[in-house]
Amino acid sequence: MVIAVDFDGTIVEHRYPEIGKEIIFATDTLKALIRDGHRVILWSVREGELLEEAVKWCRERGVEFYAVNKDYPEESPSTPDYSRKLKADIFIDDRNVGGLPDWGSIYQMISQQKSMKHILEERMAHRSFDDSTELKKKKWWQRG
Repeated sequence: MVIAVDFDGTIVEHRYPEIGKEIIFATDTLKALIRDGHRVILWSVREGELLEEAVKWCRERGVEFYAVNKDYPEESPSTPDYSRKLKADIFIDDRNVGGLPDWGSIYQMISQQKSMKHILEERMAHRSFDDSTELKKKKWWQRG
C-alpha cells in the first residue's frame, strides 16, 4: 500500500518553519508501517532547505521514506505522465475531516483494515461502567 504522510501537525507539532516536537508514536508507527512493507511517502508543503531539514529529522529517528513529495524516488517534472498530485492509497494528514487520530489507531486502521468507528466500538466494549457509583444529580439549591 502507498501511504502519503504530512509532516507539520502530523508527525510533529505545528511550529512551521521550525520543527515542532514529535507527536507521540508518530515515528514508531511509520517505522512499523515501513517494516510491514508499505511505501511511505513524505507529503509536505515544505520545500528546499526546510524540506531537507524535515527529511533529515525523520532519518535521524529511523524513518526512511520511499519518496519525498513524489510518487517514486526517480520521478521528476520531466518524467512522462508527471503530476504533482500523488497517487497514494491513504493520506495521513492533521487536516483530515475529523482531525488526526492517534498513531495507534492509524496503525490499526491500516494493518488490520479497521474503521475508526470499529476501533472506538472496541474501546468502549472494554470499559466497565458500575451502576452503583452513579452520581446523583444535585438540586440547584443544594450546595457542596
